[in-house]
Amino acid sequence: MSQPVAPTVSAAPAVPSSPGASAASATPAATDRGRGARTVLRVVQVLLAVFFAVASALPKLIAHSSAADSFTEMGWGNAGMFAIGALELAGAVALLVPVLQSVAATALSALMVGAFVVQLTHFDGENAATPVILMLPLLVIAWARRGSNEELLRRVRPRHV
Repeated sequence: MSQPVAPTVSAAPAVPSSPGASAASATPAATDRGRGARTVLRVVQVLLAVFFAVASALPKLIAHSSAADSFTEMGWGNAGMFAIGALELAGAVALLVPVLQSVAATALSALMVGAFVVQLTHFDGENAATPVILMLPLLVIAWARRGSNEELLRRVRPRHV
């Protein structure tokens, strides 16, 4: 007795969804988008680093009257002003160091949370939007560059021989 044999159906090759489209042609476009996104992210990092170094840290570190008056009004004095200025400058520099960029963006975001709270409590929310506006791209950088955290941990962890 013979058993019936099911007919075999050969799979047809995949047909591109649009004329001229193929898997190979989608890869360069995706690569170009990825390269463009990385370039935009790097430009944003540089702009934020310049802002934090020049517009934010420098007035504090040279004790410009605008910064000194604000810190005196809050009761933090010169010590607080110099400490915040040093943190901002360190964060600005670290934003430009590939292995530190995610950690720097996270730390500067935390500093912006503090700035937001200070704006609300000591200055009646006059410029409270500024730290929030700065925090948004910093958080994007921290997330997008999170892969650098593994490299940083690898460098920092002690090696057991």
